[in-house]
Amino acid sequence: MAAPTLQQPSFLLANLKADSTTKTLLQRCQDLVKIIDEYPAKELHLIFPWLVESVFGSLDGIIAGWNLRLLHSRSNEYHIVMEFLNPSGPMMKLVYKLQAEEYKYEIPVNYLPGPVKACIQEGVLPDCPLFHNKLHFPLSGLLTLNLALNPFEFFMFNFAFCLIAPKSYPQGQHGSSADSAYFVLVDTYLKYFLPSEGSVPPSPFSDSRGSVTAPSPRSSSVSFAGYGVHSPSLLKHHIFHQPSVNADPAAQEIWRSETLLQMFVEIWLHHYSLEMYQKLQSPQVKEPFSPTEEHVLVVRLLVKHLHAFSSSLKPEQLSSSPSAHSHTHTSPLEEFKRVVVQRFVQQKLYLFLQHCFGHWPLDASFRAVLETWLSYIQPWRYTGEKTNPQPDQNRTVPDKWESFVQENLLMYTKLFQVFLNRTVRTDLVNAKNALMVFRVAKVFSQPNLAEMIQKGEQLFLEPEHVLHHRQPRGYLTPSQGGSYLSSRQRVMTDMVFRVKSHVYALEGQDCQYKQMFGSELRGAVMKLIQIIAQARHTAKRISDHSNEVAANNSFLSWFGMGSSDLNNTFAGAEPEESGECLKKTHEFLDRALENLCQIFKLNQGQLTQLISNLGSSQDDGNCKQLPDCIQSENGLILTDLGRRQIINGLRRFEIHYQGDPELQPIRSYENALLVRLFYRISCVVNERFGEHMDALCSRPDFLGRLGRHYLADADSSTKLKQSPMSRRTLERNRQARLSLRPLASYRTMLLLLLLYMCGALLAFGPVSSTLLILVGGFLYGLFMTLFGDKLKTH
Repeated sequence: MAAPTLQQPSFLLANLKADSTTKTLLQRCQDLVKIIDEYPAKELHLIFPWLVESVFGSLDGIIAGWNLRLLHSRSNEYHIVMEFLNPSGPMMKLVYKLQAEEYKYEIPVNYLPGPVKACIQEGVLPDCPLFHNKLHFPLSGLLTLNLALNPFEFFMFNFAFCLIAPKSYPQGQHGSSADSAYFVLVDTYLKYFLPSEGSVPPSPFSDSRGSVTAPSPRSSSVSFAGYGVHSPSLLKHHIFHQPSVNADPAAQEIWRSETLLQMFVEIWLHHYSLEMYQKLQSPQVKEPFSPTEEHVLVVRLLVKHLHAFSSSLKPEQLSSSPSAHSHTHTSPLEEFKRVVVQRFVQQKLYLFLQHCFGHWPLDASFRAVLETWLSYIQPWRYTGEKTNPQPDQNRTVPDKWESFVQENLLMYTKLFQVFLNRTVRTDLVNAKNALMVFRVAKVFSQPNLAEMIQKGEQLFLEPEHVLHHRQPRGYLTPSQGGSYLSSRQRVMTDMVFRVKSHVYALEGQDCQYKQMFGSELRGAVMKLIQIIAQARHTAKRISDHSNEVAANNSFLSWFGMGSSDLNNTFAGAEPEESGECLKKTHEFLDRALENLCQIFKLNQGQLTQLISNLGSSQDDGNCKQLPDCIQSENGLILTDLGRRQIINGLRRFEIHYQGDPELQPIRSYENALLVRLFYRISCVVNERFGEHMDALCSRPDFLGRLGRHYLADADSSTKLKQSPMSRRTLERNRQARLSLRPLASYRTMLLLLLLYMCGALLAFGPVSSTLLILVGGFLYGLFMTLFGDKLKTH
């Protein structure tokens, strides 16, 4: 638990703790507003760690705090919390009041993200400047190392950590959604401290002593331009040689913006390093951190806002080169906008998404991860421009985003390949999964985007010796005897350098790059197209079968002309994979095929021929075969090929109930009371006369056949041969027995009622009608015994 560096007894803190158990949230907030206004910083300093913990919860998750992730706008306490935690509210006023002093608050290093904690424990200074000059060394050594944070950093750390802290929610309640207090607060803080228009409002408390400085110290000779490229440091700084922080007036203007962003990125994204991710490829290595869907949705909110923040850069600042930019008089906020995505987010988000792509369950919850990725690779969607909106499929990517695509090449190519490998293992008959494939294909089919990606790949594959040969010794302008060709070569060299630096920083110097438009990936795309075609065929088959079952189970089925067996439902069909959902599946997959053909310049004629051949080969062949299996002592075991056949709907098992038919779940068309009553009667009869019934059914003559018709399931032998069963279960189900369960069906009862009504119209009494019904049933059984086999053959 975080605590101040000095602990002193405080009557104010004791009173607040006592009030927390007796007063309502509204009363406590009203008291806190007065205390923050009236008490000096010396007293407020002692209650600050406890107040932060009581709001956001403890770092170990034991104390829940105000449960911001469960607090929704429908709650009465929602508006109280939002007003108290607003960027201009009482809580932030307390932060600024303490910020004007030299108070520090400690955070145990154990709660830092894995890579940061590993660096500190190894005695190496972390790459993130946020943790520089913050390390506090206790006498006991590095094992209990803490970070000494200023009030704003301490507040933002706890706020960000609230999202990933382990929480035990009440039964039936889940994490935050778009209208939760936490989600709305994240959005509010981003808009306040990273404004797209205007500047960050100044702190109400000025720091005359200059103790508040930017978390990332920069000398006047080092500008943001140097951070545009992630290059691995060859010289690791030892942890005991922390750089001193110089008060930089330019950095003072945006230090809160930098602190908030770095804290969000480090706590939410920096859980994987390149070395750690490579180790995770081994199945024996346990995952260090697994994000939740709620976590990913908040990350997407961060990505979307950063794109909007970066896109609000003035055109003259965006077009200026880094070298010229460092000499112009630009505000620190504008300079911050120019490099915010590349410097702070790109590398950590790439590893975060790559981990999610590889480890997320193969279900529809992956949509949150997918949309986060698609939001990042489409910054042009968040520019705020209102010029002649075009349909999404016809919206051309502006040429000005070419440099972004090149400097984020792996975000497009590598993650597309990982998504491709994931998709071939997904059930595309499910409409939600089909929608995800369509979304990706739609995004990559935007005009001009594929060409930008191809150009980026060509720049990366530019040979090193050609690059050095092209690079001139000095860049001379035409007035100095140079030529415009040398200027163009310089631009080309810079572009190649940026792309190569990006790839090597994210994948390492020894990475083996696979081209998105190369022959290998083209073959993988063709395989995906086959799977999509198979899923379309399966969806159509399920839809047709569902329509047939619906037609058969009409009102006429009550008169015995339809099937009441639940085993008639199509194997593999789920409630969400019927009716309108299957129509959506077909639509999504059709449009995905069109977009994939557009992206990879596939021949439409060959594609049509491939799909038609695939459909004709599956019509009545493979769909009636069992999936690929091997026989074992315990029955059939699926192979990897068989699993893929089931996932893609190529083959399936015929599913039948293999237990005692009398113990099947009570159906909706059966009377539960009568089912249980007839079961008890049947058990008494079968127990008393079981041996006689077995002897009757074992006879080879006509009486034996007639007994088997009434006392045994005629289709049990044919059904049981299709699925492996134990010998004991097989013998038990083959025993002759009386079953009265059909009499508990509402259909049977309605039929008997109609027969008795007909008997009454013909002046037959109840006893006479009963005798006629029994005689009719016996004659029907006699007919089926004599001619049933011949009817089945026809």
